[in-house]
Amino acid sequence: MNFFSILGFFFILAVMFGGVVTTISAKEYHLFADLPAIFLVVGGTAGAAAITMQINRVGRLLKVFFNRLLRGKRVEYSNIIKDLMIIAEAYRRGDSIATVIEKTNDHFLKEGLQMIDDNILKGEELFEVLESRAAHMFTHYNEEATKFKNLGKYPPAFGLMATVLGMIALLSNLGGADAMKMVGPAMGMCLVATFMGIVLANVVILPIGDSLADNAKEINLKNQIIVEGLYLISEKTNPIIVAEKLNSFLLPSDRLNWKDVAA
Repeated sequence: MNFFSILGFFFILAVMFGGVVTTISAKEYHLFADLPAIFLVVGGTAGAAAITMQINRVGRLLKVFFNRLLRGKRVEYSNIIKDLMIIAEAYRRGDSIATVIEKTNDHFLKEGLQMIDDNILKGEELFEVLESRAAHMFTHYNEEATKFKNLGKYPPAFGLMATVLGMIALLSNLGGADAMKMVGPAMGMCLVATFMGIVLANVVILPIGDSLADNAKEINLKNQIIVEGLYLISEKTNPIIVAEKLNSFLLPSDRLNWKDVAA
């Protein structure tokens, strides 16, 4: 579980709740349960998402985000390097690729090992293909994160639309009895839609988009480590040298202590 991300989310909610409590009297909390505003903001954003992205893809991106947030499924680079060390040692001993593949759960690493075993692509050509795949995966994931972040422009727009509609209804009834007494509460309800749009964009959509972009960068770095590791493995490099070279991709705090693996 990503404790700090969850803590940050609840902190934002607490700040919002505190702002509402200190600004609005208890008798006016019902203003935020404005169904037309909720329908326009949430429904409009969902419709825009269906137009700009495949709606099932939005669901898959949300699943990736919640796996990172709730299950803490982030890339553990040290574990990847550890797997590569173990595979390097097994490959040097002469173990078959089929046996070596079972030593990892990473899909990209399994794919690379299978390509080595197929022996169709060889030498530099094989690693050019792997590098190209890693680069295109990053481009694909990053573009999807950018598209998701772009959804953040719709909730404020639909919130403003709901506000304008409410203002039109308000102004059209100014000639009615006690109309002036209703101006303040009615304008407050109109602005609730704008508030909801801002909240949906800045508390939900944009943070999720940033998290997905960060996830794309993590996967790209992981794949770069794997490509370099597979090259070293194919050369039957000493596992300790493999670990040291792959640690160069990482900050000191993220590096694998190969002595724990070699012990």
